[in-house]
Amino acid sequence: MHVPDGFIDAPVSIAAGVAAAGAVAVSLRGARRELGGTSQAEGSGGERAAPLAGLVAAFIFAVQMLNFPVAAGTSGHLLGGALAAILVGPYTGVLCVSVVLLMQGVLFADGGLTALGVNVMNMAVVTVVVAYAVFRGLLKLLPDTRRSVTVAAFTGALLSVPGAAVMFTLLYALGGTTDVPLGKVFTAMVGVHVLIGIGEAVITAATVGAVLAVRPDLVHGARGLAAPLKLRVGGELVDAPAAAPAPAAAPAAARSAKPVWITGLVTALVLAGFVSYYASSSPDGLEKVAADRGIDQKVKEHAAADSPLADYSVKDVGDARLSGGLAGVIGVGATVAVGTGIFWTVRRRRAEDLTAASAAPTASTAL
Repeated sequence: MHVPDGFIDAPVSIAAGVAAAGAVAVSLRGARRELGGTSQAEGSGGERAAPLAGLVAAFIFAVQMLNFPVAAGTSGHLLGGALAAILVGPYTGVLCVSVVLLMQGVLFADGGLTALGVNVMNMAVVTVVVAYAVFRGLLKLLPDTRRSVTVAAFTGALLSVPGAAVMFTLLYALGGTTDVPLGKVFTAMVGVHVLIGIGEAVITAATVGAVLAVRPDLVHGARGLAAPLKLRVGGELVDAPAAAPAPAAAPAAARSAKPVWITGLVTALVLAGFVSYYASSSPDGLEKVAADRGIDQKVKEHAAADSPLADYSVKDVGDARLSGGLAGVIGVGATVAVGTGIFWTVRRRRAEDLTAASAAPTASTAL
């Protein structure tokens, strides 16, 4: 659903850019809490939270290269807002997807540069808000189990994609550059993106479920999840007797997240560098609707069209498989590096705030 330059006029694109900048600013502030905790003890978790957030951004970049068929001549790909919000928190999730969109626009000429604000609002802000609201709402109604987290993740992701389609339709109604009837745009966009939402939901639920199975303490949306230990007695599974509470967060803090980070990075590199070659070549939902309905009549050439990585291929590399694979690997590497750098900076700001806050009472007492 990467909107190119020319679909939305300049005034609405600028307004969307201002709104997106505001959302990113709010998310930077919120992410300081998510990545750094609310106390000095919790703040130490940022040492693993920041690299994991960078990994989530890189993983979303990789999976977005894997277009899957959804209807005749149409494909879809992961948007990633739901996945990011559930794994690392809603504020950090907005930043993760925004980093991906920035890298795609600047390096790969995917999504217009003047439409960056539109894309951030559609693919980062709306998807995160819709998905996380649905996710949290369902968790209040469902039993406190890992299965409930997976079901809530599936539902939130499913609804987030048509939510983004509705947002695009609204922006088109305000600043569309063509005279296509709004009703036709709405029907076509929501219809195809409901189908794409199913793929989004499957990918999100599978990924969240996989992380829950090995390291539930690394899933932001599963914090506080307390599935009872099961014992097999007489051939049946029963709840184990409640044990004395362990020191808070000691077992989780003592476990390194490095194996998960390495596994995730290798997976992202394989997906982007090898599996992406077999992705569907059909236009995605927005491209298909734009071509069929005439929304793309005034599309403009991308400002980075001459980039050596434009269209996810390396310039002057003749072999299509090698060219696309190298572009994917470069994209994953660049995204994880930029994302981790941003999240480390955010985390350090939080750590500095916590240090200053803890030192303030001491200073006043000394006076």
